[in-house]
Amino acid sequence: MDSKSATPDPKTQNPIAPAKPTSKNQKDFLTQLEIYLAKRDGVDKLLKISRYATKIILASSLIAQEPLVTRLKSFESSVGVSRKAFRLGKFVQDVNALRSTHFTSHSDLNFVLNVIAYGGEGLYYFIEQFVWLGKAGLIDKRRLPALQKWSAWCEFVGYFGSVSLKVIELRKIDEEERCLVASIDLAVLRGIECREEHDKLRKLREKKMMKRLSMVQDLADGLMALADIRDGRGRLSAPLVVSSAGLLSALISTHKNWISC
Repeated sequence: MDSKSATPDPKTQNPIAPAKPTSKNQKDFLTQLEIYLAKRDGVDKLLKISRYATKIILASSLIAQEPLVTRLKSFESSVGVSRKAFRLGKFVQDVNALRSTHFTSHSDLNFVLNVIAYGGEGLYYFIEQFVWLGKAGLIDKRRLPALQKWSAWCEFVGYFGSVSLKVIELRKIDEEERCLVASIDLAVLRGIECREEHDKLRKLREKKMMKRLSMVQDLADGLMALADIRDGRGRLSAPLVVSSAGLLSALISTHKNWISC
């Protein structure tokens, strides 16, 4: 008998069981969740979801029990103050964005819109620090109405600039997409393989979708800022409408931040 045939195959002697995909997926999810929660925006958006979900419950009168309603109102108010604390120093990122605007803007219109977007948002975050100090009791609360009014105006102006920029960017993406589709169609007619172009088209459409979601988020946040400016007057400033807009904005932002992790 051949000695090689009597020797057991080491590959079959101690087979290694494949890793369970479920545990690996669970590990990936937990790792991504850890990274997400380590970010200031990640925690802020989770607080935003809980706050506006609570506001929707209160605005829709789903709960009639007075003790529970009081607790929900107290919870919503506390979460709102906590979110303002998370924004301390956040205006610095808008200052840095303004510093680089001169190099990233390719036209005078883009430059002006960047100044409006980042300038308005930066002033909003800066004033919000004093609003938080007022709600925390360090600043005289009589100054809060004026501070909140200025904050809402700055936020609204910032979102106006941001939405305008995204409209221009979406037009450029649409034009780039049409050119890419035309080149792919021409390559198909000539029998040329264009796998790389298809990959570019897929990424471009993903970018387009994220840009649209970002614009919807800005419109929802702008609606809430407008409601603050109008002191809750008007149909678009109804509590249920504003709360729904806030929840939509929070969900979109959470989705964007989760993907970025």
